[in-house]
Amino acid sequence: MGLLSLAIWMPIAFGIVLLAIGRDSHPNAARWIALVGAVVSLLVTVPLVTGFDAGTAALQYQENVSWIERFNVHYHLGVDGLSLWFVPLTAFITVIVVIAGWQVITDRVGLYLGAFLILSGLMVGVFSAADGLLFYVFFEATLIPMYIIIGVWGGQRRVYAAFKFFLYTLLGSLLMLVAVVYLYYQSGGSFEIQDWHKLPLPLTVQTLLFVAFFAAFSVKVPMWPVHTWLPDAHVEAPTGGSVVLAAIMLKLGAYGFLRFSLPIAPDAAREYAWVIITLSLIAVVYIGLVALVQRDMKKLVAYSSIAHMGFVTLGFFIFNELGVTGAIVQMISHGFVSGAMFLCIGVLYDRVHSREISAYGGVANTMPKFAAFAVLFAMANCGLPGTAGFVGEWMVILGAVKYDFWVAGLAATTLIFGAGYTLWMVKRVYFGPVANEHVKALQDIGSREFLMLALLAAAVLWMGLYPKPITSVMEVSVGELLKHVAASKLQ
Repeated sequence: MGLLSLAIWMPIAFGIVLLAIGRDSHPNAARWIALVGAVVSLLVTVPLVTGFDAGTAALQYQENVSWIERFNVHYHLGVDGLSLWFVPLTAFITVIVVIAGWQVITDRVGLYLGAFLILSGLMVGVFSAADGLLFYVFFEATLIPMYIIIGVWGGQRRVYAAFKFFLYTLLGSLLMLVAVVYLYYQSGGSFEIQDWHKLPLPLTVQTLLFVAFFAAFSVKVPMWPVHTWLPDAHVEAPTGGSVVLAAIMLKLGAYGFLRFSLPIAPDAAREYAWVIITLSLIAVVYIGLVALVQRDMKKLVAYSSIAHMGFVTLGFFIFNELGVTGAIVQMISHGFVSGAMFLCIGVLYDRVHSREISAYGGVANTMPKFAAFAVLFAMANCGLPGTAGFVGEWMVILGAVKYDFWVAGLAATTLIFGAGYTLWMVKRVYFGPVANEHVKALQDIGSREFLMLALLAAAVLWMGLYPKPITSVMEVSVGELLKHVAASKLQ
């Protein structure tokens, strides 16, 4: 068992142990088991980063054994510069979620934490899979723990939100399964994703495959207009569910574009890039305006996530190194920033039991430590230079300028809209005089909440001030991907 298998199966094993403990028989034991499992799973990913060779685009840390011999399905794992950072990011966010739910979750503690650990392993499996069917199994399996998390520990409309989340994402993936089976037969009975990259497919076939993959991945991102499940899911999900959904699960769809749509159907990707660019710009501009009128903090950050993910899909389909690299950086930075934003909302909700902006005012007077963290994350969400939120967006805008000035101009409006809706929320929630008795009675964050917010603040500042370790890992892989797409265009 290699490092990638450990990163996948160790959290799943700890999650199964937590499920076996039962509902509420040993809640403190369940919390400590979950924390140990999450931290050990994070430590397993450290050698992946420290031992990674950034000078090659080849898959590294490969594990390849026969799984279903009759159909030539392999348990084949490997990471390259496109996928490496998502493995430790997933493990890191899982640690944060376990700490965040330490005192907040009192009902079915073991089941709650077990679901997150299992989900963590499955998401690492998506980023590590080099076999098409294995990817599909992990991709779909992630729906089950999140469905349970929303449906059991969510808000008043949790069942509706859980069903909507599940049905949207499941139905979108059915066409992908058809595409996977077709590619299996076209490649002579191989599920290897890299074998599919080499298939000389005519434009008509590529177009159909591109549509099939688009159906699966656009819902997961989510892109406009198939985004409507996300605000409902975020509003009804518990804080931990919102954090994982925004920080990691949205990235599964964007990663699918990188691993499937662009290299398998490169001609179709270029032919219909204008469609993706148009939809991405609508997400950036229109959804940014929608976020401006939200009164619920969770809904505001949920719409903000859709707008920021529009930058990711835009960056992929302008086909230059700055754009693609910036989009991947944006995926990672959004994981830190959006996760932190939802945690801050969770801290307030745990005390006041309201997500309405109007229920607050002057929080900085009673919770100065917390307000300092919250404002930092809000500035990162605006794209303030020196924070993680700036790097990816700026790279995508620069890449878009090379592609088309007007596309870049529309994309850059997110800096205005993002500042508008984020600062509007910050002003009304954190600044000014104390608005009511609930705010007056607030207690500042304790050591547990300080720890989780400090870890995220360190990540946001580190990535904003020194992004080179992250970008240098993906340069060669991004260059090879763009060469592959360009070479196919010349044939």
